[in-house]
Amino acid sequence: MSNRLAYSEALRAGEGIFRLEPTWVPRSFMVPGGRLRLHPDDLYALGAHRGGINERWFSSTTHASNGPDTPPTEGLSYVAAADKRFLFKEAVEEIGDELLGSKVFERERGWNLLCKFFDNLGPIPHHMHQTDKFAKLVGQKGKPEAYYFSPQYNVKENSFPYTFMGLEPGTTRDDVRQCLARWGKGDNGILNHSRAYRLIPGTGWHVNPGLLHAPGSLVTYEPQVNSDVFAMFQSIVDGRLVDRSLLVKDVLPEYWNDLDYLVSMLDWEENVNPEFAATNRTLPTPVKPVAETESDGYRENWITYGTSFFSAKELTVLPDRKVKICDNAAYGTIVVQGHGKIGPFAAETPSLIRFGQSTRDEFFVSFAAASESVVIENHSESEPLVLLKHFGPGNPDAEPLRKDRA
Repeated sequence: MSNRLAYSEALRAGEGIFRLEPTWVPRSFMVPGGRLRLHPDDLYALGAHRGGINERWFSSTTHASNGPDTPPTEGLSYVAAADKRFLFKEAVEEIGDELLGSKVFERERGWNLLCKFFDNLGPIPHHMHQTDKFAKLVGQKGKPEAYYFSPQYNVKENSFPYTFMGLEPGTTRDDVRQCLARWGKGDNGILNHSRAYRLIPGTGWHVNPGLLHAPGSLVTYEPQVNSDVFAMFQSIVDGRLVDRSLLVKDVLPEYWNDLDYLVSMLDWEENVNPEFAATNRTLPTPVKPVAETESDGYRENWITYGTSFFSAKELTVLPDRKVKICDNAAYGTIVVQGHGKIGPFAAETPSLIRFGQSTRDEFFVSFAAASESVVIENHSESEPLVLLKHFGPGNPDAEPLRKDRA
């Protein structure tokens, strides 16, 4: 049997839906926050030299960029079929037209989205993701991204629930250049030129490429373009040294010591935007009038919007209700509260996950299934069933909310 036929049969068996296994990713430069429901004994399951597991990636076709020790499938999602498991990436390559719809697959040639939870004890270093202009030089894609702080994963805020964003208006390029020049002399002082915002569960942010940002300690749901490109601009975070190699990991070697070049990677106008909170904060926006959807047994909000690259929704199915939900694009989804069914699959939020254990909280819904409506059931008489749904580029339902339309 060909791979295409096997993948198609698995998709048909799931009525147009794949169940996915958890995909765990470590980061050597961070301390895990311990709220991703991974067993505490497994936070360093990949070895202390690799760092703690502080990320879970969803519906991923993106290989993690974690240095020379990175295994070949790190960051890639696996589909859990009835009698087999296979890479979601391979399924997209073989039956992308079935999964994404023929028009989207013809346009995108893949699932051009990376979505994850990241969970840290403290803040991430002030860093940026290169624009397409600079990322292409090292064979990568530029990376816009967005944040949403799921209340279900943020009962505990950990040590620093603030995020530094951009640069204080009036900061000069030479100010940043001097910070980079002081890299080997302790704290390079980059945060002296930035401003911090209090993170509020149930809200989010949009972060464009070229923007400096230092995410705080809330568990963050993060849809983004499928790229792992970045440059760290902060030399010490939370008392820990940041190796300078993380400043230049996605920079051509001839520019590693060219401070003017490194500063030029920043989108300067975006960084010194005096109205940054007004233009980049995202608040939940109802997909339809709340009274209308609640009478049908659910609530649904846009939680990521404003760009053509990606979008996301939060769906809440009320206790003991059965609903049919229609979307005009394929999507990945993670169940963050409650239990019930999604299509033919049992769905439940795990309390504790062992490394390597399969779960029933993550799924991928194909275009055909989404557009024909998915039946979702909440089997609790008292607790809501809550899903986060991440969409790739060009979701037509999100088009009216775009901020970058001509």
